[in-house]
Amino acid sequence: MRQGKDRGLWVALSLISIWATSTAILFSLDLTNLPSWVKFVGFAWQMFLYVGLFVTAHDGMHGSIAPSNRPLNDAIGSFVLFVYAMFPFAKMRQMHDLHHDIPARIGDPDFHNGKRKNFFAWYFNFMQNYWSWLRLILLISTFHAVHRVLGVPESNLSWFWVFPSVMSSFQLFLFGTFLPHREPQTGYINESRATSTPFSEFWSFISCYHFGYHEEHHDLPHLGWWQLPAARRQGMEERG
Repeated sequence: MRQGKDRGLWVALSLISIWATSTAILFSLDLTNLPSWVKFVGFAWQMFLYVGLFVTAHDGMHGSIAPSNRPLNDAIGSFVLFVYAMFPFAKMRQMHDLHHDIPARIGDPDFHNGKRKNFFAWYFNFMQNYWSWLRLILLISTFHAVHRVLGVPESNLSWFWVFPSVMSSFQLFLFGTFLPHREPQTGYINESRATSTPFSEFWSFISCYHFGYHEEHHDLPHLGWWQLPAARRQGMEERG
């Protein structure tokens, strides 16, 4: 499973390049002359890319962007997490390590509060653990700075930055936390308290860059997101 260790760097840089190019193009469009369906396609595409940015940062937390060069790995992880929503990489990695230490247990920052386990209550408890007023102020300030200094219309910033990044958090939570870590009716059956979504590899990629193959991720956290389908296939062959 260690093959292609340098590939993670190129996967990360390719995704960053696609996001940067896409964002620059969409920010330059005159939305007043575009039909609504084009705006929705741009929004959905950006949302998909923002999911990819966070998943890339998550790979950085596990050192799988550049396994042979930890400073480079952390630099890319920090950059991607910052452009995603100005999260501090070191603090996020510390909290994510705690999640792997005690998954789906009291004290896990990604778990529900033990009382309200429905999707929205769990999501807001999850987000509260990562909330920062300073980060919100920085995001708002950046929005207005980009609008005034670079002349990007507020409508473009909203359609192709604010809304996609916010909605990507719901997508990440649904496929990367809620579905994998909610307790089955028969109870948890493994130490990681995680299951994998039963999607094909195509839909697994579309839904959350294979982040839904979560049991495999907890068993082999050093693997990049793009390596999880092979790990799942191998595991199913061994069990079958």
